[in-house]
Amino acid sequence: MAVATVPQSTVTKTPREGFWDSRVMRRFRRNPLAITGFVISSFFVLVAVFAPLLAPPQGNCLRDLNVPENSSVYNPFGSLFWKAIVVPPNSCFSVYRISFSSVPTPPGVDGAIFGTTGGYDIFYGLVWGTRTAFQLSLLVVIPTLLIGIVVGSIAGFFGGWVDNLFMRFVDIIFAFPGLILNIVIVSILGRGLDKIALAFVLVGWASYARVVRGAILKVRALEYVDAARALGASNFQMIFKHVLPNSLTTILAIVVLDFGTVPLSAAALSFLGLGTPEGFADWGQMIAYARAFIVGPAGNPFGYWYVSFFPALVILLFGLGWSLLGDALRDALDPRER
Repeated sequence: MAVATVPQSTVTKTPREGFWDSRVMRRFRRNPLAITGFVISSFFVLVAVFAPLLAPPQGNCLRDLNVPENSSVYNPFGSLFWKAIVVPPNSCFSVYRISFSSVPTPPGVDGAIFGTTGGYDIFYGLVWGTRTAFQLSLLVVIPTLLIGIVVGSIAGFFGGWVDNLFMRFVDIIFAFPGLILNIVIVSILGRGLDKIALAFVLVGWASYARVVRGAILKVRALEYVDAARALGASNFQMIFKHVLPNSLTTILAIVVLDFGTVPLSAAALSFLGLGTPEGFADWGQMIAYARAFIVGPAGNPFGYWYVSFFPALVILLFGLGWSLLGDALRDALDPRER
């Protein structure tokens, strides 16, 4: 009797989908606002990185870099180039003061590309102010994110009296307007970039804690969390290995948005005289210098247009770029859109 043979089926492996070809990245690339936000944000990143090349060090900055002339900074094969790029001294963040005249000078005069206000070079202040903005964003966003993740994870996962304890403390913080609370804290601590960052961290972590708690409350009720518990996973493992990684999509979008909003809030404090020390490369101070010159001299009301136009344009574009990028990431990562 003949034995029937079963034809062997060939199994073809489908190529693994790369990050660039993933559904999230496809949705991101097809969004024109996402590309616009990415381009604007990338532009500011490049300005911050290459600030010593765009606005060469002057005065005390050259002395602290031990550079006889700023042409040495342009040599990428020398150690001074990388020192100026990576770890510039604090004196480099002091806006170069061309003169001590209180009257603004127009763009192009005395080598100032954007003009001067209060004798300070506007272009130098805006370029190095970009570094200040990113430094402040990192000093604020990273600690607030970590504190918010820990507090929100514990409150959302355990619930009960633990949740009530943490969330009532969060409610107390939200009972005060954020900007007013920041002003009070900075007024007590004093001026300085580190003081501003500390004030923002003390206020900002509550927002992350509430968002993380809400995301974990949704995820912890899913079946795979119960399965992990049945397999003997500890609370720490369930929170940071199973629950939290599946709750990070919303948090990522908020982090990107905060990168744009934190420098704007800091600029408001500097405008009020509560931010960085006078002469520090900070966008808020550049706007503060322009307050007395919003209206030009008699007969020429727009004679000093440049003292407020360039700082306002930089602040607008910075906030717009990160806002568009954050909204695009939220839309691309939103499970309801999948």
